[in-house]
Amino acid sequence: MNEKNQANAPAALHAYESLTPDRVLDALASVGLFGDGRLMALSSYENRVYQVHLESPVGQADLAGDVVVAKFYRPGRWSDAQIIEEHDFSAELMAAEIPVVGALVLNGTTLHHFDGFSFSVSPSRGGRRPELDNFEVLEWIGRFLARIHTVGSARPFTQRPALNLQTFGMTSRDILLAGNYLPLDMESRWRQAFDEAMAVAQGVFDSVGDVRQLRLHGDCHPGNILWTPEGLPLAGPHFVDLDDARSGPAVQDLWMLLSGERPQQLQQLGALVDGYDEFGEFDRRELALIEPLRTLRLVHYSAWLAQRWHDPIFPINFPWFGSSDYWKGQVDMLVEQTEAMQEAPLVA
Repeated sequence: MNEKNQANAPAALHAYESLTPDRVLDALASVGLFGDGRLMALSSYENRVYQVHLESPVGQADLAGDVVVAKFYRPGRWSDAQIIEEHDFSAELMAAEIPVVGALVLNGTTLHHFDGFSFSVSPSRGGRRPELDNFEVLEWIGRFLARIHTVGSARPFTQRPALNLQTFGMTSRDILLAGNYLPLDMESRWRQAFDEAMAVAQGVFDSVGDVRQLRLHGDCHPGNILWTPEGLPLAGPHFVDLDDARSGPAVQDLWMLLSGERPQQLQQLGALVDGYDEFGEFDRRELALIEPLRTLRLVHYSAWLAQRWHDPIFPINFPWFGSSDYWKGQVDMLVEQTEAMQEAPLVA
């Protein structure tokens, strides 16, 4: 972070600093769930998420036991209407028997407020990361992604934004430049690399033409899929954390599951699409959008870090953000992505 930006940093405490364990338990008590004192913070930078043991089973049909997960939403990120729209989407998916872990209805609603915080409560579900080198696992995930997208295509989001060149690209650029997050020695180089990358990305989007815009999971990386081995109850994938649900092309929910070199990605993609095509019809034109979408996520990630820098956990966990070395790396990656976007897309 450059000196000018540091000088403009507010002195006020971040809202989450007041979210003590007692306040978390008091919030749950306000909706009739009483913790027994066992509370564990779960990995989450965007929101604050806690696993909470309850004093006794509460008779809620959606609870597998006496453990719940409480999510306290980052103040100012989403409006109540946008959060409820995500909850409604999750409820539609669960009604279609798709293994999504959504918010519980408590006191007639899924979104609650306590002491300035908005929060929701969901069942606690265990599981491990899926083995993405197993093609049967990928086909299984692909089948459920097709079913998610079938539900997602039934109606549009009206409150949540779309994922596109403007929202993830240009808006992210404006945030970074207006906030003086780039050091002087890297700003012009980054802007040039960004402009070139966006011009190529725009060309790819134009060449692909109109594709279906669906309600998506939006952040479907392996960490947001919990896998239960076969032979156990609820075996298979469980999709969690729809906090980034947006409208966009179907391929957005596939490409983050690919890894390795091109031959490996081709095999993974083939398995995913094979599974997808059992319950839907994947538009192969969208494969050309993988590298543009990867580029947009790269830029959006920097803006995401910048916007949350006053949250104390961010400087602790991302101390390298804002340095000249960080931005040099971003320039190098944008150059690489500009080249990747001009190569032949993956096929399936």
